[in-house]
Amino acid sequence: MNIIRILPETVACQIAAGEVVDRPASVIRELTDNSIDAGADRISITIDRGGKRRIKVSDNGAGMSKDDLLLCVERHATSKIQRASDLMSVQSLGFRGEALPSIAAVSRMQITSLPHGHITGHRLAISGGKMLTIEETGAPPGTTVEVKDLFFNIPARRKFLRAVSTETDHIVDVLSRIAMAFPEISFRLDDGARQIMHLPASEDPRSRLAGLLGRKTAEAMLTGEAKEDNLRVRVYAAPPDLARARADRLYLYVNQRHIRDRLVTKAILQGYGKRIMKGQYPQAVVFIHTDPLEIDVNVHPTKQEIRFRKTNRVFQLIVSTVEKALEGLPRPFSTQTRMDPSQKAFQQKTWNVVSEPAWEYFPRMEAREAPPSRQTPAGPPPEASLFTTGPKIIGQLGLTYILCETANGLMIVDQHAAHERIVYERLKKSLLAQQVEMQTLLIPHELELSTRETRIMLERGDALRGFGLEVAHFGGNTFLLTAVPALLKNVDWPSLLSELMPELAKRDLDQAELLDACIMLMACHGAIRAGQALNPDEMERLLSELAQTDLPTNCPHGRPVFREIGYYEMEKMFKRVV
Repeated sequence: MNIIRILPETVACQIAAGEVVDRPASVIRELTDNSIDAGADRISITIDRGGKRRIKVSDNGAGMSKDDLLLCVERHATSKIQRASDLMSVQSLGFRGEALPSIAAVSRMQITSLPHGHITGHRLAISGGKMLTIEETGAPPGTTVEVKDLFFNIPARRKFLRAVSTETDHIVDVLSRIAMAFPEISFRLDDGARQIMHLPASEDPRSRLAGLLGRKTAEAMLTGEAKEDNLRVRVYAAPPDLARARADRLYLYVNQRHIRDRLVTKAILQGYGKRIMKGQYPQAVVFIHTDPLEIDVNVHPTKQEIRFRKTNRVFQLIVSTVEKALEGLPRPFSTQTRMDPSQKAFQQKTWNVVSEPAWEYFPRMEAREAPPSRQTPAGPPPEASLFTTGPKIIGQLGLTYILCETANGLMIVDQHAAHERIVYERLKKSLLAQQVEMQTLLIPHELELSTRETRIMLERGDALRGFGLEVAHFGGNTFLLTAVPALLKNVDWPSLLSELMPELAKRDLDQAELLDACIMLMACHGAIRAGQALNPDEMERLLSELAQTDLPTNCPHGRPVFREIGYYEMEKMFKRVV
């Protein structure tokens, strides 16, 4: 007796549907992709109970004839490709011919379509993969697909669907990620009679950014673009202070197809560098355009995973483009980005209601006529000299923060983060140039390590010499620290070496990553601490050295070095402006 049997076609379709359709959001993704491929510029979606009860997707695309309507629900029926070699040049969002038959196999579906130029359309009804009727009907040009009772014939799958609010959130996320790449298409999402999302068509990509990420984020985003042969990358990157704990605001696209790719995500994070803290993710949108022959989109049923033929080339171009975009961030310690204090501090703001006349924070100097023999060419007003050499230091707050007056308002500088950035860059440049100065200790520090730490030190301790640390084995679990970098002062060396042990234990780290991790720890331990009193000269020197660093805005761990409170914020705080 045979124990191997061929599954019925209906069962095979239901199993295959599980790869393509796992929740209502998957249905909307597949149907919306089809609408875009059909050339629609207006797509409307209506859901009921998070899509579990009903999903309706309408578009004004090309539409389908009666024959095409009958074929579209057959497995592997598609207008996108004709042969296997076409997979190497796919430019449409869909191409497998699996979406509609998969959805039809697990729902009660109705498709109404009218091709442009035709008088009457047709309506196809299908339930659980079985065709019920096809009839002539009146309809607007385009296609409308209505899906009811998703997974009605697979109760086990239906039980895995989440709450209505959760499924709705997934739908909003899926539609947002599709809509981001097509600002020329109008998208609308309704939950019954309640409108959830409306994104009008626009020729300006920033209007779509504003609709999905918020106006303030869209206005703050920096742009960068680079091209290398047939590979082009365009980046919209939000400032680091808008970073989030989740990667839900990372939008990645290849030839307008939304993807989820670790390589691209890692490239974006590397482009941001030390501007964001570990565990934080920036808000960024990355568009990659390349020859279809350079990618493989036929990797996963959801078509959201892509393989690049030249991964290193793509990685490096994304990193450099993000870095170039972030060069547009203001450098508050640079005189090039300072406002001219001779103008009103309020010149960039407009208020409809002001409780009292706007105050001039830089009163005009009385005009004085200089003797003819001493007249000089016109230049900046005398008060501007306060800001041409850097922020004017007011004092120290809580022995931790340096308060400065700038042309825009009040700047608060974290003295530890600022000095940590300075020490980090000095150490890194010295180590990379192999010119780190070592100071031999007259009295070596004795280190007592655990058995595990002793094994790590014996195996990889030689690497510490490259960081300016010289450790000798004294016997047993005892080691002697005999030399340290001359740049570091007042460091708790046993504590530092204890924190270095986990980094030395990571065998998967390459030399560059190990170097960076160790330099960050040494910079943190060697920097000025919070609670340390500084005199005016020390504060002035600290800010002067910070201005000369490559990245004065963030410490090596990604924490912000300073925050600025503008005059406008202070006016609102004290109700001078309503």
